[in-house]
Amino acid sequence: MELFRSLSIAESGMDVYQQWLDAIADNIANINTVTPTDEAAFQERFVVAQSQIGDGRPEGAKVIRAEFGNPLGRIVYDPSHPLADEDGFVRVPDMDLTDQMSNLLMAQRSYQANVAAFERARAAYETALKIGS
Repeated sequence: MELFRSLSIAESGMDVYQQWLDAIADNIANINTVTPTDEAAFQERFVVAQSQIGDGRPEGAKVIRAEFGNPLGRIVYDPSHPLADEDGFVRVPDMDLTDQMSNLLMAQRSYQANVAAFERARAAYETALKIGS
């Protein structure tokens, strides 16, 4: 229904940014995950979203896939680690906490903007219903 298009667009935005926030939280939780050098490192997860167009008009956005970072990670020297190989090396994810925190702030702000748009649209529709009754 045309009347509720802005609500569904804002809702789709909230869904996209919630999935991005979930991916970032998973990345941050695993930023210090260590694996042996003969195994893959934890791979940073990226959310890929796409705008949705219907009848030539925007209908919101949706996550179309997840992409993953480098499985090779970084090799670091830590001979005291229990997973270290015979040369004292372990594999860690190729992620930067500063990048993750920057992404977290962008995703949070974007989610909040969609919540605000949803609330404004809801308030406008409630006012229209009161005027019509």
